[in-house]
Amino acid sequence: MLNRFGALSRRGFGAALLLLMLVAAPAFAAPATGSPVLLGIDGEFGLDNSTSAQAVELGMRAAITEINDAGGVLGGRPLQLVIKDHRSIPARGIRNIEEFAKMKDLVAVFGGRFSPVVIEELPALKATHTLFMAPWSAADAIVDNDMRPNYVFRLSLRDSLALPKLLAAAKQRGLARVGLLLTNTSWGRSSEVAAERYVASETGLRIVQTAWYNWRDTSLVDKYKELLAAGAQAVVLVANDDEAAILVREVAALPRRERVPLLSHWGITGGEFAKQAGPALQQVDLSVIQTFSFFRADPARVQRFLRSAARVSEVRRIEDIKGPVGAAHAYDLTHILARAIDLAGSTDRKAVRDALERVGRYEGLIKTYAPPFTATRHEALGPRELLLARYRADGVLVPSQD
Repeated sequence: MLNRFGALSRRGFGAALLLLMLVAAPAFAAPATGSPVLLGIDGEFGLDNSTSAQAVELGMRAAITEINDAGGVLGGRPLQLVIKDHRSIPARGIRNIEEFAKMKDLVAVFGGRFSPVVIEELPALKATHTLFMAPWSAADAIVDNDMRPNYVFRLSLRDSLALPKLLAAAKQRGLARVGLLLTNTSWGRSSEVAAERYVASETGLRIVQTAWYNWRDTSLVDKYKELLAAGAQAVVLVANDDEAAILVREVAALPRRERVPLLSHWGITGGEFAKQAGPALQQVDLSVIQTFSFFRADPARVQRFLRSAARVSEVRRIEDIKGPVGAAHAYDLTHILARAIDLAGSTDRKAVRDALERVGRYEGLIKTYAPPFTATRHEALGPRELLLARYRADGVLVPSQD
């Protein structure tokens, strides 16, 4: 309405502005409000110093926020998370899978960082026909299993790609004699097979010795020195954050001539490694493999992720993201899974499994998938995505020139 000065009153102006916004606004899908479609996370949430399961959760929640805002799946049903903690204990993981399998409208379970847990869960996944999405764990056997049809899909690294990349980086730096320092688990053994296979076909590169350590060992320096005594010019490390931090502190305490480059698998990035290693980290030449860096990604896609992550977490900047590969992998994998659910037209796990092999082109955060998976390929990433990174003095992981 007009006021005594011939202008719109505040009330009338507000009503007019609202009408203008409704007329000018594009037609967006209504937020999803139907009965939820469930996605599980089976991760190491309760493990001391670990941030990997939380990274997977962050990526999934950011994607779910976008998907639900756009109308959800199956014509208006929201995605909803169900979280279970296996604490890196396989028996707990197996129990979690069996409980997830009984849940009505639970379509798939996303795993955590630890390959040994997932490998022990494979029989339960097979027996229950539970669809399993791997956004972190790297052992080849997770996807190369005996399931027919295969209910496991991975958007992550695999050991048969990781070890060649680390060994090739050593060779490129003129470090032809390499020692392997491996965890005494199925992950370590998978890495050993991948390393030996690569070296067998690569001239001018030699594994001088392999040393094994056990989870929760309180010192690794003797194993490291064994590799030096065998002539290692570099050490390829397969470790998680706790043991790797111990090794870095021990190597930093050695005379400079005894500090050879460390080229690490990415288990170290799934926890508070930089904080645990402390100032010693800047005294050691350490590189770690990654499949993705927010610092090199498409800026528009990164900003979209950050906006969504800010709605479900305290993340505001790239530097705030702990376990960046886990967050990025889970984000893309959730979007791909949502497309498969719609393609299947139901929450039936077999139908969604089949649909995952038929999802077409998807422009994700990490890359454009064309397509993500096929009937003969349940790995979404390949050698083109691999890069090496280093820790800055502030503990942030950034791409390196290696």
